[in-house]
Amino acid sequence: MPTMQAIEITRFGTPDVLQPVQRPRPQPGPGEVLIKVAASGVNRPDVFQRRGHYAPPPGASDLPGLEVAGTLVEGDFAAANPFGLKPGDAVCALLAGGGYAEYAVAPLVQCLPVPKGFSMIEAAALPENFFTVWSNVFVRGQLGHGEGGSHESLLVQGGSSGIGATAIQLAHALGHRVFATAGNAEKCAACEQLGAELAINYREQDFVEVVKQATDRRGVDVILDMVAGDYIPREIDALAEGGRLVFIATLGGAKGEIDAGTIMRRRLTLTGSTLRARPVAFKAELARQLHAQVWPLLETGKVRPVIHAVLPAGEAAQAHALMESSEHIGKIMLAWEA
Repeated sequence: MPTMQAIEITRFGTPDVLQPVQRPRPQPGPGEVLIKVAASGVNRPDVFQRRGHYAPPPGASDLPGLEVAGTLVEGDFAAANPFGLKPGDAVCALLAGGGYAEYAVAPLVQCLPVPKGFSMIEAAALPENFFTVWSNVFVRGQLGHGEGGSHESLLVQGGSSGIGATAIQLAHALGHRVFATAGNAEKCAACEQLGAELAINYREQDFVEVVKQATDRRGVDVILDMVAGDYIPREIDALAEGGRLVFIATLGGAKGEIDAGTIMRRRLTLTGSTLRARPVAFKAELARQLHAQVWPLLETGKVRPVIHAVLPAGEAAQAHALMESSEHIGKIMLAWEA
């Protein structure tokens, strides 16, 4: 049986538990394809999985890694194939696991053609962030389709992360006012360069007051939140009437106080989602929407992935240590090819 190099979580713990191993090459099943991986993205859920706090969904690979770019090798191309892909094509793909490896299996409908002019590293930086942002800001959060009208505003918590940089750029490119929070002046400057009207240093400023001043006390229409915890009542205060608060992580804790009367009186929506365990059909629809509405923005340069560092795949432990340091701005990537 053919083998491949992969990065395995040998036990739950610190970054050094990530170790190179030899594994059998995975075999695609019905509706799936095999990708020869050129690059893999490193994401916060990979860190949670390494620590033992985010198990793969049933049937997914136990290897970490939720996004890759590479070349299609073989698979079920007779299945639903919305983008007309074939063996030898360069693709980026969203995975439920298994991305830290030389070969990965993905549903064909979750593979997108590499945007024109993009390197494999750039393409591998797209799926996890763009699927997540599109799903939560534009589908669930309905930015531009709420009570605030077509030019609604967005507040991004953690604007210098990969998710944050994606949300800022997409919302700005689609004509929305964007505000962001970040933890130092360098990160705030990066958010503003990406299209945020104002970036708020949450260590020194009250984001609620800054946002209210900038919106004539109205507040923002949508908040993309990775923090939760004690941010929740403050975010409710920062929302405009009819606003939506969308949770995608709970870095500050899963619980927070809410005033149900305020939610009713001001017609607010509190919602959120995770992506990894959603059905293939749901992700396929997101892929279709991204290809139609976001890929043109990528190919014309209006939106680009922000890449902080590219490390050899064998240095996955160092990549995780860098992510946990929170010193990065944008994506951390692993390269499988020189």
